[in-house]
Amino acid sequence: MSAEDDVEMKEEQPIEDVEDTESSDEEEEDDETEDEDEEVAENQRQAYIPGLSRPLKNGEELDFDPSAYKVFHSFNSDWPCLSFDVVKDGLGDNRVQFPAECYIVSGTQADKPRDNEIIVMGLKNLSTMRKQKENKGDDSDTSEDESEDEDEEESKKREPKMHAVSIPHFGGINRIRADRLGDSTVCACWSDQGRVQVWNITDALNYSHGMSGESKTEVQKIDRPLFTNNGSGKEGYGLAWSSLKTGDLATGDIIKKIYLWQMKEGGQWAVGANPLAGHKKSVEDLSWSPTETGLLSSCSADGSIKLWDTRSTPKDACVCTVQKAHESDVNVISWNRHENLIVSGGDDGELKVWSLKTIQFGQPVAVFKYHNGPITSVEWHPDETTTFMASGEDDQTTMWDIATEADGQTNIDGVPPQLMFVHMGQKEVKEVHWHPQIPGLAINTSIDGFNVFKTINI
Repeated sequence: MSAEDDVEMKEEQPIEDVEDTESSDEEEEDDETEDEDEEVAENQRQAYIPGLSRPLKNGEELDFDPSAYKVFHSFNSDWPCLSFDVVKDGLGDNRVQFPAECYIVSGTQADKPRDNEIIVMGLKNLSTMRKQKENKGDDSDTSEDESEDEDEEESKKREPKMHAVSIPHFGGINRIRADRLGDSTVCACWSDQGRVQVWNITDALNYSHGMSGESKTEVQKIDRPLFTNNGSGKEGYGLAWSSLKTGDLATGDIIKKIYLWQMKEGGQWAVGANPLAGHKKSVEDLSWSPTETGLLSSCSADGSIKLWDTRSTPKDACVCTVQKAHESDVNVISWNRHENLIVSGGDDGELKVWSLKTIQFGQPVAVFKYHNGPITSVEWHPDETTTFMASGEDDQTTMWDIATEADGQTNIDGVPPQLMFVHMGQKEVKEVHWHPQIPGLAINTSIDGFNVFKTINI
């Protein structure tokens, strides 16, 4: 992303599981006539359920009901960002007022290693669907003279903006995670060049916060990261900061090894010489316990999930192994902040919830099979104990509430009653996160850009 390039932030309409324009028999006969594009009557629309509804016919298209969203915005960058993290800011917790402002950090996957970058993004003027409609106005109720008198400058100020700072980075970024270390904000990046680096993004965040005007990106030259670990020279995907011990970091690579980092003085880290070993294939994801210091979970392409007590010696650290947690690769895991629950997602398309009380028996407390492609991301809601979000290679982002019970009068055959919402409209969704300070605000990234949204039921 060059300094001259503006990053467009647009109010796009998502596709989700609300509407499907289904033609009547008479309209199907007219598909080959000049009336093919005639709008379908409202009473002929039907709910479209991915994986269950029939394929769309010629002339049919998916639509969405704006009333299903409280907030929706989309934006993109020059190169796909397949990993990102929400940066905790100083604007306060439990923010429910809109327009809202939030910050994320992402890493690109460019065609050439030298073209990659870390992008610190400030997303501003995130308004509600109702406010967007008001800002656009209703032509039917507004005269031509009144439209001409509208203050265009004030209208532009109300539009959503992205003020970004780009930090050049050599190599594609497989995974990126941010953390607050004292007065500084840092991010760790797993590079496809086989190294993990920690970058100080405090100045970039402050600069992005102070930017104004139209959406734009500025380049910040940082000579070098705070710390670099070349490790085995092989790339990886497992990357997690501990929320209980400042500066503790865990990394997992494709040659089955998990390394533990401890922060030292002067912005340096000591990386354990003896890694945690036990997985038979690539370590795909890591997640620290939010309640038990030193307790780490890992998942692997060997189909297993392991729990580690990192206070023990590496050879004695593994305290639990679920050998066949999924039928094939276990791609992602997330640890519940309020209960001793872990949610996992695998190549089998299944989502499984594990309790620490029973995980040693290899039995999940819940299994959900809805996605028809590998799961790419999972994350528990930061405030709602029973709610989590997931994404899959079937181009769906789903929201779940495991406390919901079956109701024969309202359930849809083939749809788990715990499935609360399906968000579509993107290709190859790679990662999802909740905003920890704006209740219910979800953000995801895909091969074709980011979506920021808040649904009416979460």
